[in-house]
Amino acid sequence: MKTLDLSASVRKETGKTFAKNMRKSALIPANIYGGDQNLMISVDEKELMKAIYTPNVYIVNLTVEGKVYSTVIKETQFHPVSDKVLHVDFLQISDKKKITIGLPIVLDGQAEGAKQGGKLVQVVRKLRVNGLAKDLPESINIDVTDLGLGKSIMVGDLEFKKYSIAEPKSVVIATVKTTRAAKDAAVETKK
Repeated sequence: MKTLDLSASVRKETGKTFAKNMRKSALIPANIYGGDQNLMISVDEKELMKAIYTPNVYIVNLTVEGKVYSTVIKETQFHPVSDKVLHVDFLQISDKKKITIGLPIVLDGQAEGAKQGGKLVQVVRKLRVNGLAKDLPESINIDVTDLGLGKSIMVGDLEFKKYSIAEPKSVVIATVKTTRAAKDAAVETKK
């Protein structure tokens, strides 16, 4: 997985008024949990955006008072109207503890059904996986070259050695839909 280094500072105060004043100063209130102790921190908004507004998943190395915490972003709260970041929860990771995190899906190749006039549709953009952080890839690459017209790739079709998928096996990842032009071409060939 990709890494991103951020600096953060410990915050002592809590509450709506304090958090509002922090956001006016371009700081985002955040928490680090999952380790020996939970920490309340604040992170620079501009630096944090590099990890939030991207399809990639990062291991975020937070430097707090000289100590480095390896974390992943577990949850982000957004303002309902302006979509500004209100709060972030970081989960501390280790080489001994498994984590569940959503990884982006990348479809590789051109589907056989798309060559026949169908339309390749990616239904799911991310899959939640469970494994050690060191074993997780940057993205889940799925080869769709053999996918025919009307066929689908489901979670049950995938298998990985170092991590497992934490989604139901019946979830459709990608499918090749038959288009009107492909139906018309099939009717013409039958005549």
